[in-house]
Amino acid sequence: MDVDITEILRGWPFEPGKINVRLIESEGGDQKVQVRLDLGILQMELDGRPDGLRPHDHDSLLEYYEANLDRVMRGESLPDESDLPDLSGDAEKGEPGNTEGGPAAAENDADGADAAPFDGEGPDGAFADGEGGPADEFVLTPEDCRSLREEAVQYYHRYVALLVLEDFDRVIRDTTRNLRVLDICREYAAAEDDRMILEQFRPYITMMRARALASQALADNEPKAALHAIDEAIETLRGYFSQQDSSDLFDMSGEVQMLREMRDSLVPKLPVSQKSELRQRLQRAIEDENYELASILRDELRMLPD
Repeated sequence: MDVDITEILRGWPFEPGKINVRLIESEGGDQKVQVRLDLGILQMELDGRPDGLRPHDHDSLLEYYEANLDRVMRGESLPDESDLPDLSGDAEKGEPGNTEGGPAAAENDADGADAAPFDGEGPDGAFADGEGGPADEFVLTPEDCRSLREEAVQYYHRYVALLVLEDFDRVIRDTTRNLRVLDICREYAAAEDDRMILEQFRPYITMMRARALASQALADNEPKAALHAIDEAIETLRGYFSQQDSSDLFDMSGEVQMLREMRDSLVPKLPVSQKSELRQRLQRAIEDENYELASILRDELRMLPD
């Protein structure tokens, strides 16, 4: 049956320049998150896979592949998954917008190709054999990786929307989950391009996760924990750029700059009792010749009240 949604769209006008997000209650009584796009509305589940599907009777394709990796590591045989559910009804990938310089289509099919929707015919040759064995027998084909990237886009749309709604716990959950997608593709993709194609988004996802962790800590009146989350993310990004042989790009990274700005705004909220701890951290940074961190800590000490 054809349904005209014009009246629904008129009741919720699109506002350019902002991420238009709201929670609605379904007929079944559960909540769903909606994002108003210029050409329509994107609706997602709050939990599980955003489109509500359960591939291979798992919450997501990622968890299906992770479960099979665990089986291979234990030396178990893999289940026969010849009949996959039809995932062709995936939510249309409209772009809800960007936040503070994040990529316009983060975690999307980064090779620029037009990705066809998952057609329900399971991945061919996802594993070297079905007999189990060491981890090097676990292989993700290009089709597997493409499906994982398409799925990651759904979670990207949701965690951006949830950040606007200040549902920080779910943002942490979804960003952590998408980092696992990067990890499994990097470790087990058969093709070199599939191993590296998503790595460009690691700084953005790391930054978004740290923002949610820090924001939740501040909501719990724990500024020290918020500061720790940001420091940890900055050091993670430092390691990322070093591994990419791009240490010179670390200071220019928009994600790093954003985290530093957030950190600067947190420093005045620290209690005076943190002064001795900051001095100890400063001393350790100098001993480790981490002069950039030492400079940050000096600035922080100067900002603390006497």
